Amino acid sequence: MISYIRGELVALEEDKAIVDVGGVGYGIFMSGQAMGQLPPVGSKVKIHTYLNVKEDAMQLYGFLNRDALSVFKLLIGVSGIGPKGGLGILAQLTPDELRFAVMSKDIKAISAAPGIGKKTAEKLIVELKDKLKIEDVLDHQVEAANGAAEDTVNAQGLQADAVQALTALGYGSTEALQAVRKVEMDESTTVEDLLKGALKYLI
Repeated sequence: MISYIRGELVALEEDKAIVDVGGVGYGIFMSGQAMGQLPPVGSKVKIHTYLNVKEDAMQLYGFLNRDALSVFKLLIGVSGIGPKGGLGILAQLTPDELRFAVMSKDIKAISAAPGIGKKTAEKLIVELKDKLKIEDVLDHQVEAANGAAEDTVNAQGLQADAVQALTALGYGSTEALQAVRKVEMDESTTVEDLLKGALKYLI
């Protein structure tokens, strides 16, 4: 198993990044969203990878962090979802957004991914509901914005309250989460501030 590739990013193609490692160019399939976050061509990169072996090909799928790779492995463990389908879902939803969609049974958000129908989305929710932790949903963004543990807990609570209020207004739980996460937070941010900011992205 190739856990990761570290080398020089030499090219970006439509659906993959080419990384030179000791004179060997590795083609790594990635979502457009992930490729958009890569540094400029010519930079050094480290891409976490999954090696998919088929009868006629060996393909590398790449991710910017271990969390995305771990979620991808769970996705392709669901019957009916292959590597391309898993990559498509992670192009549509971040790992945190997928966790939230699964926990809130948001079939609409999951089936918006290319090639994922309603029945597959329902199966995904059933099979992954016990494997994806709801506690992880808000952690990453909040921890990056807040150094102290107390601040992190407070910010999580504010975001959760804002999402709950938006779903009560009729918005989908996942789109509500996506909008709330776009709003910048500081020490004086209130739930009302989050709601006003999120609604700008929803209306």
